[in-house]
Amino acid sequence: MTAPRNPRLIATDLDGTLVRSDGTVSERTRAAVLAAQQAGSVFVMVTARPPRWLHDLSYLVGDHGVAIVANGSILYDVLRRKAIRTRLIDPAVALDVAQAIRAAIPDVQFAIERPDRYGQEPVYLNRWPKPDNTLIAAVEELLAEPAAKLLVRHPSMHSDELLGLVNPLVGQRVTASHSGGHGLVEISASGVSKASMLADFAATQGISAAETIAFGDSVNDLPMLAWAGTSYGVANAHPEVLAMVDKTAPANDEDGVAAVLEEFFQPLK
Repeated sequence: MTAPRNPRLIATDLDGTLVRSDGTVSERTRAAVLAAQQAGSVFVMVTARPPRWLHDLSYLVGDHGVAIVANGSILYDVLRRKAIRTRLIDPAVALDVAQAIRAAIPDVQFAIERPDRYGQEPVYLNRWPKPDNTLIAAVEELLAEPAAKLLVRHPSMHSDELLGLVNPLVGQRVTASHSGGHGLVEISASGVSKASMLADFAATQGISAAETIAFGDSVNDLPMLAWAGTSYGVANAHPEVLAMVDKTAPANDEDGVAAVLEEFFQPLK
């Protein structure tokens, strides 16, 4: 497809896409995003990250102030640190799904993301610092309230393998995906994806899919990339992403998103 000139909406994943492998956003990328915003395009971050991991990137959100987080489960006001809209997993459905997964794959470990709290089983292998208010509990207590995401971790499987096992177990009751790496599948409510919340956000801005470009690198980005008028996969993306996108951008460590935006917008000096 032909990219709009200029795109009215720019949607991008963060980790593995906009963000470099060392966890930073380059000055080049920051300048390219700000140039797009200055030219009148709407820029929105669309990520698997929980809300609390967006605060350090508040300088990128633009005038609308929001980001799409938790794989489309939450529309989050980054500046006010408040969830605007949520699509959460029903507790009974989540517990039924978790029990089915554990019965078939006994070694799995569970954690949850609520709009305002993270929780995990005592045995869960968390690779990041836990928030001070982390709920440590059995899965039954973790899922006593609606969750934005149910995290399923396996100590040795690759995420592709684990997702292949999880999908037949959960069916259409929930949406299962992953954002790369080893041994982690992320489960959202049925019908929830980055694309679903992005489409809603675009509608509030009066912007169509045809006027949108989107960037991604992993399996959880596929619905968003399919929805956007023009899709870009960074060169380091998952093979499924590279097989379906309209165009390939340079890798995240080569500032691929910035390289594409510079084709549309003159970076600010």
